[in-house]
Amino acid sequence: MSESRPIKPPLTLYLAAPRGFCAGVDRAVQIVELALQKWGAPVYVRHEIVHNRFVVDGLREKGAVFVDELDEVPDDRPVIFSAHGVPKSVPAEARARNMVFVDATCPLVSKVHVEAERHHADGLQMVMVGHAGHPEVLGTMGQLPAGEVILVETVEDVGRVTPRDPQRLAWITQTTLSVDDTAEIVAALQARFPAIVGPAKDDICYATTNRQAAVKAIAPKIDALLVIGAPNSSNSRRLVEVGRSAGCAYAQLVMRAADIDWRALEGIRSVGVTAGASAPEVLVDEVIAAFAGRYDLTVELVETARERVEFKVPRILREPAPG
Repeated sequence: MSESRPIKPPLTLYLAAPRGFCAGVDRAVQIVELALQKWGAPVYVRHEIVHNRFVVDGLREKGAVFVDELDEVPDDRPVIFSAHGVPKSVPAEARARNMVFVDATCPLVSKVHVEAERHHADGLQMVMVGHAGHPEVLGTMGQLPAGEVILVETVEDVGRVTPRDPQRLAWITQTTLSVDDTAEIVAALQARFPAIVGPAKDDICYATTNRQAAVKAIAPKIDALLVIGAPNSSNSRRLVEVGRSAGCAYAQLVMRAADIDWRALEGIRSVGVTAGASAPEVLVDEVIAAFAGRYDLTVELVETARERVEFKVPRILREPAPG
């Protein structure tokens, strides 16, 4: 007589779409892989190419060496700048040392850099909405001379801004912020500085916007939300915040399936799963498999947009190696 298996409780898993890799992350990872193919190992990368340990460890195994600063890179090896962008001083140093370098800055971040430079050329001082210390913020602020970019993180910060000339201001934003929070901060800037100039819409990228919209769509259906992503990933942390703001009593960031707190999920009937823009789909599959092992699982896709954005890799990687 065969042993009866315990009956698994039913669970519906609502899978958000879009989720996971965006075009900028996909391009950055490709850049490292193509550089390794072209020049062989080691290829150096200044900072994490994207904020995901699984991705970084995978590239490290293939021969990428991650460093904090250029002085850790030998002159005769190629170096790649991360997707978050770098201050102008970094490529300037690389050129001074005659290094081969490849800039993997996301084109949507580069667009903000160009915007900042254009406003600066017009004599405007910049107010940037972003998170202090984030590599993208450091890179964007580093496009202009010191003092030309004032950083604000909250509506309260707006009240403390002391510009050189309140009539000569422009605003820009980090690309991975909460859409709703940023709208509040921009409204506060416009109320305090009516002459402030800004982009036609904020600089938050399509992928961040789409992933947040998908979380809002699944939030009313679920008892818990899991966001797959890294603790240092701005866009992943914003997805957790968006889930909580949309009514998810339990919304947590997990790097992978091993990080799931199953005791906290006891008794749930539905769960939402999404992934930040630097989390690969293999980690989503791993989480779904973990739920399937514990529950009688039904997976429902909730798709709020389709993304067809692709960015070309830099020309230097499309050309054959000399010799």
